[in-house]
Amino acid sequence: MLRWIIALVIAIVSLVTYFTGTSENPVTGEKQRVALKPDEEITLGLRSAPQMAAQMGGLSQNAQARALVERVGAALVRESIAAKSPYRFGFHVLADPKTINAFALPGGPIFITEGLLRQLKGEAELAGVLGHEIGHVIARHSSEHLAKAKLTQGLIGAATIGTGDYSTAQIGQMVGSLINMRYGRDDELESDALGIRIMAEAGYDPRAMTGVMETLARASSGSRQPEFFSTHPHPENRQARIREEIAKRFPSGVPEGLKK
Repeated sequence: MLRWIIALVIAIVSLVTYFTGTSENPVTGEKQRVALKPDEEITLGLRSAPQMAAQMGGLSQNAQARALVERVGAALVRESIAAKSPYRFGFHVLADPKTINAFALPGGPIFITEGLLRQLKGEAELAGVLGHEIGHVIARHSSEHLAKAKLTQGLIGAATIGTGDYSTAQIGQMVGSLINMRYGRDDELESDALGIRIMAEAGYDPRAMTGVMETLARASSGSRQPEFFSTHPHPENRQARIREEIAKRFPSGVPEGLKK
């Protein structure tokens, strides 16, 4: 009985902490359950950036590539809704020539590998990649994930204490991982939509985002997991959603004169 009382207290504290940790996103206006304040996200991102760069082979020595990524990234932030955010954006090229990847850390550090940069066809495709990663930052996805992870860990801990059965924790962790993967896929689609808005506001043709998906599809060919067990939707599925988002944002058609 004592174990179950302790377990109940842990579960209640975990639930109350999660559901009272609500904050309104200053950029999107969305009500979110987050674990960190914006200044804490910035601190975490800045502290994590050197370690993440080292794990990916270090920063690129290609001055031309670095200048391009920094210029396009700065324009996207300056000319879009991202300018309203409190985050400290920085854009970096990783030296890895083989990995096709780009990612964002909490608070603003954004990275793209040389491997992906070389595959992109034009400045607008680069804007699509960077715009998508900016979307992750302003949507506060990392802080949301951390809040969900803390809730999952608390409930798993409560179940383990209550039952005294370690196998319960293993099953709970598996279920929690699948739940968080689902959120991960939803985050990717939200960031695609935000990326389209950001690049269009900065004067780039949002249709270039579909070209990015074609590059990702080629890169993932032959090495896919079933979509349900992947943190990212398949590029083909994202492509369809991107076209829908572009049509929604430009019902009369994409205007002429945007950068490609």
